[in-house]
Amino acid sequence: MPLPHLRTARTALLVTGAALLTRRALRRRIGASPLWPLPALEEPVSGQPRSRALTLRVARHERVADGVVQLRLEGRPLAALPAWAPGAHLDLVLPSGLVRQYSLCGDPEDTSSYTVATRLIGPDEGGRGGSREVHEELREGAEVEVRGPRNRFPLVDDAASYVFVAGGIGITPILAMVRAVDAAGADWRLLYCGRSRASMPFLEELEKLGGGEGGRVSVVAEDVSGRPDVGAFLTGAGTGAGAGTEAGTAVYVCGPEGLMDAVAGALPEGCSPHLERFAPAASAGGESVFEVELRRSGRTVTVGADTTVLAAVRAELPHVPYSCEQGFCGTCQHRVLEGEIDHRDELLTDGERDDSMLICVSRARGTRLVLDL
Repeated sequence: MPLPHLRTARTALLVTGAALLTRRALRRRIGASPLWPLPALEEPVSGQPRSRALTLRVARHERVADGVVQLRLEGRPLAALPAWAPGAHLDLVLPSGLVRQYSLCGDPEDTSSYTVATRLIGPDEGGRGGSREVHEELREGAEVEVRGPRNRFPLVDDAASYVFVAGGIGITPILAMVRAVDAAGADWRLLYCGRSRASMPFLEELEKLGGGEGGRVSVVAEDVSGRPDVGAFLTGAGTGAGAGTEAGTAVYVCGPEGLMDAVAGALPEGCSPHLERFAPAASAGGESVFEVELRRSGRTVTVGADTTVLAAVRAELPHVPYSCEQGFCGTCQHRVLEGEIDHRDELLTDGERDDSMLICVSRARGTRLVLDL
C-alpha cells in the first residue's frame, strides 16, 4: 500500500497532468492566434499588417431571435478562409460604404465560412443604419466585402476557471468561447441577460451546454426577472452552478456599458475582467484642448476635451467621410503634416502612424496638429 506522502504526490501529479491536458485541448480548440496567449488588449496593436479584403457571398440569412439575424458568409469553393480564434471579429463593408464590426460566432474549425449575427438597432437606440443594411440588404446570394478577422478580445488558455457575462447581442463573441472551454473540459459558468427569452439568440444551445436548469448557465430575461443581480452571480449567491469568483478566474464580459460597470464593481480583488464593448469607452475624451489646422481648406478648428477631431473637422467640412467612430475601419484616416499624434486606433501599422491618424479616436500630444485637409 503506498505511503501517505506518496499517495499525495501521485494525486498532485494526476491533477497537474489533467490541467495540462485541459490546457492543451483548449489551445487546440482555440487555434493559433497572433496574440496568443496574451489577454484582451487595452492598447492598440501597432505594426500588424492590415488584413486583406475578401469578397464573400451570403450563403444563409436567417432569423435566430426576435430582431436578430445570422449570416453565413462563404468564399470561393475549396479555398480556405483565414483562420480565427474565439473573440475575433470581422469588418463588413456594407452596400452603402459603411464599415461595421461583427464578432464571429461560428466554428473556428470551419474554414469554408464565417458566421456573424447582429441585432437590428433603431435610431431611438443610437443606431446609424448599419444593422438595418445587414437585415434588409445582405440577403442570400448578395456579395459583401470583408476585412479581417482580427482579435482584440482573445481567450486565454491557462485560467483556473472561466466566468462569462453577456448582455443581449453581446453573446456573439462569448458563444465561441463557451464552446471552446466546454469542449476542453474546463470549469466555466455563464450569466446571459436579455430583454426577453425570445430576443436572446443561441439560448437553447447554451442552456444545453450548461446542463439545463440549475446548471452552468444562468439566464435572466428582464421582462420576467428584472435586471440581473451581477454581484450575486459572481459571488455564487445567485441561481446557477458554481462557487464564488476567485483570483485566477478569467472573466469575460460583453454587453452594454452598465453591465460592464456592474461586473467591474462586483469582482473580488485579484480579478480583472476582459471587456468587449458595444462602443468605445470614452474614445472622445482627452485632458487638453488643442487646435487642428486644415491646411488645404485654410481653416483652423479647436478640439475640446469632450469631443473628437472628427467632430470638430466635420463641423467645418461636413463632407469628410467616417464610419465606425471606434478606430477600427480606417475610413477617416488622414495625413498629418505637422504635430505629434496620440494614436488610439486599432488599425494603423507603425509606418502609417508616422504621418497619418484616424481622426475619430486619435488626438494631439501637444497643442497643435496640421492635417492635409
